[in-house]
Amino acid sequence: MSFDARPAWREELDAIVGARSHGQFNQLLPRLEALDRRHPNVAEIAAQIAWTCETLGRLDAALPAYEKAIALGLPPNELSNAYLGLGATLRALGQLDRSAAILRAARLQFPDNRELDVFLALTLHAQGRSGEALALVLEALCDTTEDPGLTAYGRAIRHAAAKLT
Repeated sequence: MSFDARPAWREELDAIVGARSHGQFNQLLPRLEALDRRHPNVAEIAAQIAWTCETLGRLDAALPAYEKAIALGLPPNELSNAYLGLGATLRALGQLDRSAAILRAARLQFPDNRELDVFLALTLHAQGRSGEALALVLEALCDTTEDPGLTAYGRAIRHAAAKLT
């Protein structure tokens, strides 16, 4: 006997997410919202609603969806993406202190996800903390690049970055 342990909502969510490749986000949002009404406590559905709302520029709707997804609990990779989306949405809404706090907490939880550094740098820049923002981006660049010219000057770049903060 065959047993499929996938939750009932998974196949429909996968189909909706798969349809994104056609770029018709306005048509996907109602499908996601209908799925959410049938399965209101699924973090992955809330996360997809948040991302879709953010993509559509509906930041006021994205914000509670990100918060719901995080509160319900996501797998680590999706949680990191949700924190990034939440932080970016908060920045775009002008909630800079909260954006920075979310992104800093996410960096502590996911130190290998360097994209969080870059999004935190965007928030820091928006706060007028451009030196700290640039230092963060330069550190991320030095840590992740394989460019021979940059790696040759990595020590000098890090030294200059440290003086920016």
